[in-house]
Amino acid sequence: MSPAPDYFTPAAEAAAAPAPTAEPSTPGVYYNARLDPKNYLEGPLSPNAATRLRQMLARPGIVIAPGICDGISARCAIEAGFECLYQSGAATTASRLGQPDLAIATLNDFTEAGQMVASIDPTIPVIADADTGFGGPANVARTVKQYVGAGIAGLHIEDQVQTKRCGHLMGKQVVSREEFLTRIRAAVIARDSIPGGTDFVIIGRTDSAQVLGMEEAITRLKLAADAGADVCFIEGVKTAELLKSTVAALAPKPVLVNVISGGLTPSFTSSEAESMGAKIIIFSLVSCVAMVHGVRAAMASLKKTGTDFSTAKGMDPKSFFEVMGLNEVVTLDSKAGGSAFQEV
Repeated sequence: MSPAPDYFTPAAEAAAAPAPTAEPSTPGVYYNARLDPKNYLEGPLSPNAATRLRQMLARPGIVIAPGICDGISARCAIEAGFECLYQSGAATTASRLGQPDLAIATLNDFTEAGQMVASIDPTIPVIADADTGFGGPANVARTVKQYVGAGIAGLHIEDQVQTKRCGHLMGKQVVSREEFLTRIRAAVIARDSIPGGTDFVIIGRTDSAQVLGMEEAITRLKLAADAGADVCFIEGVKTAELLKSTVAALAPKPVLVNVISGGLTPSFTSSEAESMGAKIIIFSLVSCVAMVHGVRAAMASLKKTGTDFSTAKGMDPKSFFEVMGLNEVVTLDSKAGGSAFQEV
C-alpha cells in the first residue's frame, strides 16, 4: 500500500490543492488517512513493531517504555515484561562512548545501537532518540530512513540547537519555531516517501519550556502536530498541573512525558502519568543509573576483597547467557539440524 504524501503546505497552496483524503481536512494541516488512529483500534497486535506502536497509541492504557542503553539492559527490560523500549540518547552516548549527553554521539552511533536493540525481539517497539535530526532537512530525512531500516518503531526530534545537551541540564538553547517545524516536516516527508509505506511514528519534542516558557512550548507542539508529528513530547514539565494542562491543550494528540529521577520533571509513576492524560511515559536513565550503582559496587568490592564472588550473587556463566538468549540459540541450532550446542 503506498503512503499518502500529505506534506505540510501553506494555507494558500492547500486551498488550491486537491483534497488528500476523503476525510475533511484543515488547510495547512497534515493528514494521512492511512495513518489515522481509527485504523489501529481493532485486531490482534501486529508483529511489525511500528504498526504495533500505533496500535498501542490508539488503544486504552499508557505505553511504558523503560530507557535501555545496551543489549543487557534491553534483555532485562524484556524479561521484566515491558512491551515497549526507549533508546535514550543520553544512555546511548554513555554506553557506547563513555561520554555525557552533549551532542557527542553521531547518527551512526544511534542507528547501530537501535538496530541491535530492535533485533533482539523485532515485535517489541523501540522508540529512539534522534536528538536534533543530526543536521538540516536532508540529514533529518536520512535519519528517518536509517531508523526505519534499522527496525526502530519511532523517533523523537527536538528543537534544541545542534550543540544540544540533555534536556534536564541547564543552559539549553532552542532554534526558531520555523527551523523546528522544518525538521518535523522533513521527517514526515521522508517517512511518507518510503516505498510500500511504513507506520513509523514521528514524535515532536520541544525543550523550549525552560527557555521561552510553557506557552511557547505548547504553541510549538501544536504547530508540530499540524506539520505531521504523531505524538507531542514536552521536556521538563515541572508540575502535575502543567502536565494536565499540556495534555488538554494538545488533545487529541498523544503526549509523551519523560521522567528522570532528580531531573526537572517530578518522579511521576506510570499510573499517575496516565491519570493526568499522558499516553507514553519514558524513564530515560533507569538502566544507566542502576548500572552505575551496580558496577561501582562490584568494582569497589573486587578492589577491596580480591574476588567477585559476592557480587555475582550465584549467577554462573550459563545463567548469565540464558538471560542473553542462550536457550533460543540452542533451540534454533537443534531445529536446523546442528549439533554444536548439544551440551553447553
